[in-house]
Amino acid sequence: MKKAIQFGAGNIGRGFIGAVLSQSGYEVVFADVVEDLIKQINARKGYTVHVTDVNKRDVEISNIRAVNSGSDDVVKEITDAEIITTAVGLRILKFVAPAIAKGLKARKEAGNEAPLQVIACENGLRATSQLKELVLSHIDAETAEWAKTHVGFPDAAVDRIVPPVHCEVPLDVAVEEYFEWDVERASFVGAVPEIEGMTPVDNLEAYIERKLFTLNTGHATAAYLGKLKGYQTIGESIADPEIYAIVKGAMQQSGDGLIKKFGFDHDKHYAYIEKILKRFQNPYLKDDVNRVGREPGRKLAANDRLILPMETAKGFGLPYDKLLLSIAGALHFNNPEDPQSVEIQSSIKNAGLETTILKYTGLKAGDPVVKEIEEAYKQVESL
Repeated sequence: MKKAIQFGAGNIGRGFIGAVLSQSGYEVVFADVVEDLIKQINARKGYTVHVTDVNKRDVEISNIRAVNSGSDDVVKEITDAEIITTAVGLRILKFVAPAIAKGLKARKEAGNEAPLQVIACENGLRATSQLKELVLSHIDAETAEWAKTHVGFPDAAVDRIVPPVHCEVPLDVAVEEYFEWDVERASFVGAVPEIEGMTPVDNLEAYIERKLFTLNTGHATAAYLGKLKGYQTIGESIADPEIYAIVKGAMQQSGDGLIKKFGFDHDKHYAYIEKILKRFQNPYLKDDVNRVGREPGRKLAANDRLILPMETAKGFGLPYDKLLLSIAGALHFNNPEDPQSVEIQSSIKNAGLETTILKYTGLKAGDPVVKEIEEAYKQVESL
């Protein structure tokens, strides 16, 4: 049987990527560091994905097991796997890379010439490329040369909302019905694996930015403005007419930039925005604003979901005032349990708003947009 290794056995790993691979006939080996989770997976050998949407249904996932991602066990598993995927978060990739590097070396030494595909399924631009660079930094020149013809590192765009909903069975997970997994066709080594639910595409950058700067931009905006107004969930936030108008406007302004950049069909892209807004309104997903808004420092980065779409729209001479409100909302995000939030609030208090904007966004001193963000920061306070 085909074998897949899924780094990250959390809700997204189990509810999205691991489930898709299992349903396509793979034995899925979850690699994680949480021992209790590993024990549960090995004891139960399956779980249920509860599709929590208008069309409710349960999907049974079986033929799974788990290993500790920091042990030699995962290295052994890599020697005869067909595919490696991750759902750990961008900042955790550096901890996953050494194990994959050891696995590639072991695979080469074992004489396994079969193609291996490594796909980072993370919210970020070119996450697999980032992982590839990290992996290559941990292997010798001979193994790196071998990997060129035996290991594919396709970048991917992933999209599915998997909130931390409490299930009676701890391994079970709740998900929305919609999902999308687009993978760069040209970066596979050998034949593209047939995985139901995975779509090989030729212009991945467009798919990555369409998702990141539409769904993620809107999701973050709803979280930050909802938090500011005292709401607990995305559903509550988006039900507020004032927030809804800003979220929709931010997604449309980002979308107008994407239409200019990639030549998307205007009506189809606006229909895509409407579809996402309906997903945000799903009454069955109690998606917490603190979860969606977490790590605001990362989300304020120059190449992420708030600054880059604003700069893209601005670069094409398009309106971006609603995106400024999204950025302002992130700067206001105040969650004492989120280290990045605490750090940003401390920076605003001690170093000032302008210094904080420059520090986190990558914008340059003297850029007029910095003052515009400061004005937007004051504006959202009155929501």
